[in-house]
Formats: sequence, C-alpha cells, structure tokens
Amino acid sequence: MPTVAIAVTDGVMHFELAAACEVFGVDRSDIADPWYEFAVCGRPGAQVGGRFRLEPDHGFERLALADTVIVPAWADLDAAPPAELLEAVRAAHRAGARVASLCTGAFVLAAAGLLDGRRATTHWLHAAELAARYPRVRVDADVLYVDEGSVLTSAGKAAAMDLCLHLVRLDHGTAVANAVARILVVPPHRAGGQAQFIPSPMPARRGAHPLAELLSWALRRLDRPITVEDLARQANMSSRNLARHFRATTGTTPLRWLLAQRIHRAQELLETTQDSVEAIAAATGMGTATTLRRHFNRALGVPPDAYRRTFRSERPAPGTG
Repeated sequence: MPTVAIAVTDGVMHFELAAACEVFGVDRSDIADPWYEFAVCGRPGAQVGGRFRLEPDHGFERLALADTVIVPAWADLDAAPPAELLEAVRAAHRAGARVASLCTGAFVLAAAGLLDGRRATTHWLHAAELAARYPRVRVDADVLYVDEGSVLTSAGKAAAMDLCLHLVRLDHGTAVANAVARILVVPPHRAGGQAQFIPSPMPARRGAHPLAELLSWALRRLDRPITVEDLARQANMSSRNLARHFRATTGTTPLRWLLAQRIHRAQELLETTQDSVEAIAAATGMGTATTLRRHFNRALGVPPDAYRRTFRSERPAPGTG
C-alpha cells in the first residue's frame, strides 16, 4: 500500500490541504485496491487557513517513511518556514520520497533546496517573487503543474487538484484517475503544460506610463495588421527604443505582446459570443482559423473549441435573443 503523507504546520491554507485529503485520504479501495495509506504529519494544534486547528496523526519525522510527501500552500510568504519542516522534507526526499507542493507550497520546497536547478511553478501572482527569492529555481509561471520526477509543483487552487490527480494517474493509471475525477466532479485530465489563463500585463490607467496610450491604441486595432514599425511610429520612438520600453513595461517584446492580446481577445469572444472560429480569427487579426488554432493551442495548451466548451458564458450572444 503506497503511503501519502501531508505536511501541516501553522500557516498552511485549507483549500489545498482539503484537496489532498479528499484525493488521497478517502478510502477508494473499491476503485483501486490497495488504495493509499494516508497520514497527516506536523505540529499538534496547527492553525490552518487562519480559522481551524488540526491535530496531526504523526510528527514531521513520519514524512521520511512516506512514498509521497505533499506540502500544501503556504499563507505568509514573508515568514520563513519552520526549520523542522524543511529538514523533514529534505529527509523524506533523501529517503526516496516523491515530494509535491501545492500552490505556494513551492516556497517551502525552494527554501529546503529541493527546487535548485529544477523547473517549478506556483500561483502566477507569486511566481516573480519565487524567482527573485530563489534564483537557482527555473520558475515557469505559465503552466498548471510541473513534474520533475521526484519533485513536483503546482499552480494555485484548482491546479492543486490537477496535480493530485496526476499523481493518482502515475500510481494507478488513467482509468482509476478518471474514476476519482468523476466522483469529485472535476475534469479528468488537464495537462500540466496547460496555461493558467491569466491576463497579460497592462498599465493600470492611461498616462501612468509612456506606453499607456500606445497600448490602448493597439488594443483598439487588434482586428488589423500591426507591425513593430507601426507601433514605433505611433509612439514617436525608434524600433529599438520601443523594444526597450516594451520589455520594461510588459516583460516581453512588442510582437509577443500583440499576439498575447489577440489571444486574450479571442478568449473573450469564445466565452461571450457564438461567433465561429473563422469570424474570431478575423476579429482578432489572426487572418485564418488555422492560424488562430495554431497560436491559441501553443499559448494555452488547448484548442479554441475546447476552451469555449469550458468557459462558454450562458448569456446569449448579442442579437440572438
């Protein structure tokens, strides 16, 4: 019977803790036998989510005996994780455990040194902080979860459930993972490389930055061809100067920013209208449905039709009653 142990201490978040308990801690031997032996490990009376007190089954030393160790989200990123937790996580990894973090639990794994030289993710809101604080970690903010073999990390909330189901899939196969997903009424499989569906950065208001007016100008013309030279001319800058300002403002190049905005606009149209993929391609300056599908799938990890099925608004499109 494989053992899953979850590390609990003051400051962990309840959603990710509950997700792991629901997937691994409920007896599902009717689906796969043997199921998991599940243990909650940590300090007695640990405060969870700022509201609940939890009595663990074991102390941190039990982590070293587990096959899989899960570290839930960490609430206060300014507070250093307890030294006993870090050492217990290191000891478990040295003993051969597979260690997985959920959401900001990646900060605990990074503090323990387990993410050095590895690719990892966390909630997109905190990815920049993770990268700045731990420069040896290769942070990827654009994915749901990362599987590096013995160390796995997930983005926030729903992505934590995705990673838990991924672990079940690794242990018991696709059919069992899909059966668990059906019981939990969640999607059976979202690939780890799928994007976190975040909006691209924009200045908060016009005039807040030299590029604010330019970006607004470009957003009003997403249905038209726009070149770097067009942007530079509109901003009264050289192409090189424009690229420098763009990188400082948006963290990317003008063409990549334009593509991201076209895809974001396509997302909105897929969610709120019944327009065909061909019509959306034209409305977003993609030209053809084939081009839209290629860029959309590359950016988000799902094709436009699948995105629409997941996010389609119940409101009727304008003019349809």
